[in-house]
Amino acid sequence: MTTNKNTSNETKFRGLRRFNLIMGFLHLLQGVFMWIVSNDTVYPIFTNYLSFDTSTFSLNPVAKLFYELPLGPSVAIFLLLSAIAHFYLASAGYENYINNLKQGKNPVRFYEYALSSSLMIVLIGMLAGVWDLGAIILMFGLNAMMNLLGLLMESLNQDRKKLDWSPFTFGSIAGIIPWLVIFIYFFGSIASGGEAKPPAFVYAIIPTLFVFFNTFAVNMWLQYKKIGPWKDYLYGERAFIVLSLVAKTVLAWMIFAGTLAPV
Repeated sequence: MTTNKNTSNETKFRGLRRFNLIMGFLHLLQGVFMWIVSNDTVYPIFTNYLSFDTSTFSLNPVAKLFYELPLGPSVAIFLLLSAIAHFYLASAGYENYINNLKQGKNPVRFYEYALSSSLMIVLIGMLAGVWDLGAIILMFGLNAMMNLLGLLMESLNQDRKKLDWSPFTFGSIAGIIPWLVIFIYFFGSIASGGEAKPPAFVYAIIPTLFVFFNTFAVNMWLQYKKIGPWKDYLYGERAFIVLSLVAKTVLAWMIFAGTLAPV
C-alpha cells in the first residue's frame, strides 16, 4: 500500500516538473511579446517636498517628477519573473522543490510572488492614480511582506497538529492595505467628476484583480483546512500555479488592450 502511494506521489512530482516547464514557457512568451510589441507609454512617479512660501509664511507641498516608468517593460517583468521561477523549479531547483513539497512548503513560490505580485499591485495602483514614490514603495513593501508571511505560515506549521494562523492573519492585514489605497484613489477620482477619471479599462482591472489576489489566500486557507481535494498539498500547489498564470495573464492583456497596443 505504501509502495503504491509513493509511486503515485512520484508520478505527481514528475507531472509538476512538466507543468512548471509549460507554465514557464507560457509566461516567457507573453513577457517577450509585451516587451517587444508594446508602445512607449510611460506613467509618472512623483516625489513631494515641502517648500516655504514667503508670501504666506507657510509650508506647502511641491510635486517633482522623479521618474517616468515604461509600462510595457514593467508588465513584461512580472511575467518574466514567473518564467524564471518556473524554469528554475523544473531544472536546477527540482530536487529541492520536491523535498520542500514533501514537507508541505514551496519557498520559491513566495519569493517570486514577493517580487512579481508586488510589481503587479504597484502597476494597478498607478493605473488608479497612485503616482507618489513614497506610496508606491509602501505598497510594494506591504505586498511583499504579505507573501513572506505566507512563507512563514508554511515554515511554522510543519507537522503541527494545532496550526498557528498568526502569519496568515497578519499577512492578510498587510495585503489588504495596498488595496485600500487603490480603492481610495479610484473612487476619489470618480467622485471628483470632470475628466480626471481613470480610463475605462481600469474599471475592469481593479475588481477583477482584487478577486484574483484574494483567491490566493482562499487557496492557502483550503490547503490548511484540508477541505476536499486540498487534503493533498500538491493539489493546492497546482492551484497556485494556475492562479498565478491566470492573474498575470489577465492583468497583462487588460493593460495591453487598454493602453499598450500599438496604434
